[in-house]
Amino acid sequence: MSRARDALRILRQLRYRRLILNGDIFADLNFARLKKEHWKFLGYIRKLSNPKRKVEVVWVEGNHDHGLVQIMSHLVGIRAYQEYTWEYLGRRHIAIHGHQFDSFGVNNVRFNYLIGTLLYLQLQKWDSRSKVLTRFLDRLNTRWLRLSSKVCHGAIAHARHHQATRIFCGHTHAALQRCEDGVDYYNSGSWIDDRPAYITVGDQGVQIHTYDEPSGEFPDSEENEVEGEPAEFEQPLA
Repeated sequence: MSRARDALRILRQLRYRRLILNGDIFADLNFARLKKEHWKFLGYIRKLSNPKRKVEVVWVEGNHDHGLVQIMSHLVGIRAYQEYTWEYLGRRHIAIHGHQFDSFGVNNVRFNYLIGTLLYLQLQKWDSRSKVLTRFLDRLNTRWLRLSSKVCHGAIAHARHHQATRIFCGHTHAALQRCEDGVDYYNSGSWIDDRPAYITVGDQGVQIHTYDEPSGEFPDSEENEVEGEPAEFEQPLA
């Protein structure tokens, strides 16, 4: 149910100096589930990591790809972090997946894997092509666990402790922006949803963008990349 093909389209169309993949790029260690579009996406990430491209690619570890990022960082050619901090325009920024602020998930890792991952993947196989049921269950799970609120409050406290004024998370599968106690919190949502989102940071500030699938055919070449002034970074995945 991932949107690897659409994520690849975004990466080809936009220009940027820094790309942050903010965790859970994979659901688990079973590479047999990966399809052609997933390998194309990973191949493009590897291309971006070429120094000639002058793009810094950052992989932040999530709870689903825990233990995987070191392997993939060698395969794809990018560095992996549990937490990534950088300075931009005099402000400290933090990118962290957000599961660290989800006490239920941290304390019930095996339960989450059996129910939250394996069962969810099986439901995807049974669901219709539009994935109405699994997307509904995903939203219901987020609301039931109150993930958005928990992760938001935890992230803001974490940012204040580290003297950062902006913090970026994923994990909740719900895009969100909130300002509290002098900290701007942003969540990029999920790229398994029917309306995925990504975040840009640039001279004009921070924006959460909702991706709308175009009606035309998807180009496999890089010829249609959009020229323009690159943003500081793009964050296309949760």
